[in-house]
Amino acid sequence: MTAGRVALLFASLLGGAAAADEARNVSQPYRLSPHVAPGETHMGIRLLGTVSLATTSIAGLPLGGLSGLAWDEDASRLYALSDRGALFHLRPHLEQGYLVRVDLLAGFALRDRHDRPLKGRRADAEGLVLRHGNNGKSGDSLLAVSFERHPRITLFSPDGRYVETLQLPGELGDSRRYASPNKALEALAWLPVGGYLTGPERPFTGDGGGTVDLFALDGRSWRYPLLATPNASLVDMQALPDGSLLTLERGHGLMFLPMIISLRHTRLTAENAGQRLPVETLAVLDSSQGWSIDNFEGLTRHRERTFFMVSDDNFNALQKTLLVYFETVSTGDPGIRSNPSEFELRQQNPG
Repeated sequence: MTAGRVALLFASLLGGAAAADEARNVSQPYRLSPHVAPGETHMGIRLLGTVSLATTSIAGLPLGGLSGLAWDEDASRLYALSDRGALFHLRPHLEQGYLVRVDLLAGFALRDRHDRPLKGRRADAEGLVLRHGNNGKSGDSLLAVSFERHPRITLFSPDGRYVETLQLPGELGDSRRYASPNKALEALAWLPVGGYLTGPERPFTGDGGGTVDLFALDGRSWRYPLLATPNASLVDMQALPDGSLLTLERGHGLMFLPMIISLRHTRLTAENAGQRLPVETLAVLDSSQGWSIDNFEGLTRHRERTFFMVSDDNFNALQKTLLVYFETVSTGDPGIRSNPSEFELRQQNPG
């Protein structure tokens, strides 16, 4: 082994040790609702613990603005994506199946093809998908990231190094199609039916009917109807083991009150491409109903029927970064609940 390789190996080992030494608890227990305790069920989910994450930093990167999550089973860590172009490595701790603590392990700036940290509008990272994170092989994980303001999907290594930018269908690459520069590719998933799947946060300019188009990279699309909440937006989606899709939506009123977070379920097939999708509501968390929620934007599956969900604090002192652990409890397809949500019932019976 050459002296250069020895030095490189030594530096790598030092870097790994430093990351391990840096690991620290950055969480505090948090109660989402005075009416639903951890372990209790609300509609189609069972809450399994919530923590708030501290306002802190690592490697000069502020922990906040989290908009995407991905669980790496092989590495036993949770990746969290900031909309300022940073990738954090977290380790959630479970006790008897409940989330009790989160450690911050490392932070990396996402980098461009010239190995420069992403900056400005090019750093507005939103959606996150992990590939090769549960194949029993260590070190081959690959992260796909979708971006707003400069819409694209780029692949990165877990330490933020650039790998490749994927080719988008023409409609997604045209920034004029989006409702605004900040309403582009918020959600990202990977499905057997279409590979990478993405879509805008809000309907395209000129589109009516409260639907957003979900696109596979081969150009096929599906019409996804949003829940009839004020300012409804699709903010994330997660593929399920049976090939269906769990979606995360956000609605809000004036000055973000009330805040309404919805978890819903749909199924894309080759046969229903181009059509309006059937969507069923799993759960609705509504701040006007006592839920102490925030701007949830990130969702990932953990194991079996359990999931993590995170909020984007917008680097605002009045908001919180919340990490929620929950499981789906509906029978039949994961995520499906046939009964209407509380919000839907109030819309149908406003009196």
